[in-house]
Amino acid sequence: MAGLWTPIAGTVVALSAVAQAFVLPHDLLDLVLLGTIGAALAMLGPGLWSVDSRLFGWKRLEAPSRKSSSPFF
Repeated sequence: MAGLWTPIAGTVVALSAVAQAFVLPHDLLDLVLLGTIGAALAMLGPGLWSVDSRLFGWKRLEAPSRKSSSPFF
């Protein structure tokens, strides 16, 4: 699949690992690791040379500038 739908695939992996953790509690550590990797993959998204990057472009999040009149913030 070469990176196609990376966030969706990561979310599916994370959710299925959580669901399996309730069914197979003896493999809890393995499933927590698998769920963590899936969630990280979903949040990181596709890499520079992935199909998602070529089709949809990189998504950039920029924090808005904070303009506050209070000296404490």
